[in-house]
Amino acid sequence: MTSIKAFLKKEIVLVVAVLLALLSTIFCGPSVYTYSSIDLNTLLLLFSLMCVMQAFSKIGFFENCGKKLLALVKGDKGLLLVLVLLPFFFGMFITNDVALITFVPFAVIVLKMAGKEKLLVKVIVLQTIAANLGSMMLPMGNPQNLYLYNISGLTLGDFVITMLPYTVVALLLLVICVLCMKGSGKIDEKSVCTDEKSSSEKDSSAISSAAVKSNPLSLSKSSSYIAFTLLFIFCLLAVLKMFSVPKAFAVTLVFFLIFDRSILLKVDYSLLLTFVGFFVFVGNLKRLDSFSSFLGSILAGNEILLSVGLSQIISNVPAALLLSGFTENYKDILIGVNIGGLGTLIASMASLISWKQVEKDKGKYLLTFTLMGLMFLAVLVVLNVILNSAGV
Repeated sequence: MTSIKAFLKKEIVLVVAVLLALLSTIFCGPSVYTYSSIDLNTLLLLFSLMCVMQAFSKIGFFENCGKKLLALVKGDKGLLLVLVLLPFFFGMFITNDVALITFVPFAVIVLKMAGKEKLLVKVIVLQTIAANLGSMMLPMGNPQNLYLYNISGLTLGDFVITMLPYTVVALLLLVICVLCMKGSGKIDEKSVCTDEKSSSEKDSSAISSAAVKSNPLSLSKSSSYIAFTLLFIFCLLAVLKMFSVPKAFAVTLVFFLIFDRSILLKVDYSLLLTFVGFFVFVGNLKRLDSFSSFLGSILAGNEILLSVGLSQIISNVPAALLLSGFTENYKDILIGVNIGGLGTLIASMASLISWKQVEKDKGKYLLTFTLMGLMFLAVLVVLNVILNSAGV
């Protein structure tokens, strides 16, 4: 019973998605149309990207990049800016989830070594906001972007132009927040950049040894960098529709089956199943003409407002999957679910990754996160109103 409760608590979105799919299928009856609504390309791309990102994380690539960048900056504000902006820029390419999984623990280590634990709450909050906002810039930044990019027919240029104003303003707000941060004091750069051997390097050495036992054809670390980069390029070309998605998936799957099967166990299958559940649910709802017409009429002209509001309740990925089934105004849905990832803790499920990293002061963290998230959200909503008024 305890394990069931733990599962329900951890995977509540997945459970809801599956229940909605089952109940709607029972109510509407099974149909070929319903299951044809499952976007297989999105699922295959998500799987492939998650495999590659897990592989890079496993060898400590992202953390090592962070350490090199920290070594280049001078001054306390410079270090804090790097810690906050790492998930912002990396999130564009490696997804907000991976950015937070990588750089939040990294920031905790750095600030503890520098004796600045009092800054942990503020920095982690800003990192979380940064990852969610930086990831909105590119299709591969988060799951809802990848899905909306696939179904909308937008070019990469159109996608970037749509999200660029919000990304730039978000970056400026993050920089201002860091520069105005109180209590930073002087941080000793040497204490955070010259430790004997990083935990990621130690972990990757241990992982490599274990991988050799389970995968006789395991690659060396240098060869891994090259191989993972090539796989990422394949995935990127598939995202840009310059390479077949099934081929990119096949190459990725075969590669890890041969060289490191443990990566396949680290994929977030619950997210993939959540997508399937909502695909089926939305497909069933679209078969109900009266409901489809009703929701479509409510959505017309209110896509951003409803996307933001619904994201606060069920998070932005389900909101994108649900609302996109009843409108073709994908640009506004894209904007709404991305800026709607701010606000409540569950507005973006990636935010829960940071929440779990906070060992104490969880009440303070929740209050700070909510207030700052709402502040960022308000500014970006106002920006949207200004852009719309200007006809942009």
